[in-house]
Amino acid sequence: MNIVILGAGQAAASMAAKLRALGHAGGITVIGDEPAPPYQRPPLSKAYLLGDMGLDRLTLRAPEWWDEQGITLLLGRRATGIDRARRVVVTDAGEVPYDALALTLGATPRRLPAAMGGHLPHVHVIRNLADIAAVRPALVAGARLVVIGGGYIGLEAAAVARKLGLEVTLVEAAPRILGRVAASETADMIRALHVSHGVQIIEGVGITAIADGVALADGRTLPADLVICGIGVTPETALAEAAGLALDNGIATDAQGRTSDPAIWAAGDCASFPGPDGRLRLESVGNAIDMAEAVAANILGAATDYVPKPWFWSDQFDAKLQIAGLNAGYDRVVTRPGSVWYYRDGRLIAVDALNDARAYMIGKRLIEGGKSPAPETVAQATDLKALL
Repeated sequence: MNIVILGAGQAAASMAAKLRALGHAGGITVIGDEPAPPYQRPPLSKAYLLGDMGLDRLTLRAPEWWDEQGITLLLGRRATGIDRARRVVVTDAGEVPYDALALTLGATPRRLPAAMGGHLPHVHVIRNLADIAAVRPALVAGARLVVIGGGYIGLEAAAVARKLGLEVTLVEAAPRILGRVAASETADMIRALHVSHGVQIIEGVGITAIADGVALADGRTLPADLVICGIGVTPETALAEAAGLALDNGIATDAQGRTSDPAIWAAGDCASFPGPDGRLRLESVGNAIDMAEAVAANILGAATDYVPKPWFWSDQFDAKLQIAGLNAGYDRVVTRPGSVWYYRDGRLIAVDALNDARAYMIGKRLIEGGKSPAPETVAQATDLKALL
């Protein structure tokens, strides 16, 4: 069986490795539109942007590994279509046939409309190596940076810029930072961290335009030598849509990662799959690895449903925020020094831990084990390990 993986990020690398580890002896081809072999994305807005990590450490596998494993890398190739009837991927450099195709296409950063100034040369997003190469020369001490968006990418970029000596203002249109992903208690800890390092945070105010500065909806204009937009991502679905595959908050798959075409699979940021409370699409390294490995096994006939064990992290200044579980639909939070515990209908569903690896690990084990200590017990516990 000839397996083609379209998209060359974390999920692709994990899937290719798992296919070989499970004994697949047939062809494996990975097609990517970037010239670089598969690399980690999370450090782009953290250590790599700061200059603490080189490309050699960013890359997921050494160049010789791909040769040793007999995996063909077709890099710098842009896929233009999927011909399902003939089972070929059409690229700008020819056709690649497949018996099974896996889509690991990732996600694309949202940009502000061109009419608002979103495509000006000093307005940047952070998602790939080219984005970092474009923004890095402007990250000089004393320059004035406006970050638009108070999610993790925006906050991480703000932290790196402050470390490099820039003047940083972060603007969030929603009432508070991290509004979509974390409780106000976690947001309060992160806000305090940034303010203590000299980041100015403006919440509850949208922007109207970017020119020489950033015009706010309240009439103010912020001076800006550069702007970084961290306003979320959208799953990369254009090729799947053009090929007639079912979409639902990403490329829709069944519980095993199969799309509406039984010869085509999907995994990672671009894919949504059935969860206990409706369809899920997870943007994380953990999901990219775990789902890709599960799909690899299912392509080879395992027929096993994918059950995610979500975890996330974010490095900002000298702090590490670690998150276990999914907090969607939480109706109660319990706070401890350094951690926030989320409950829904009396069940522990997620934990945020700031510089508290112990709380993170214990919370993760409890959630994955289906155990829910009472909120009062968590609040009063002197030794978290006793909760296990």
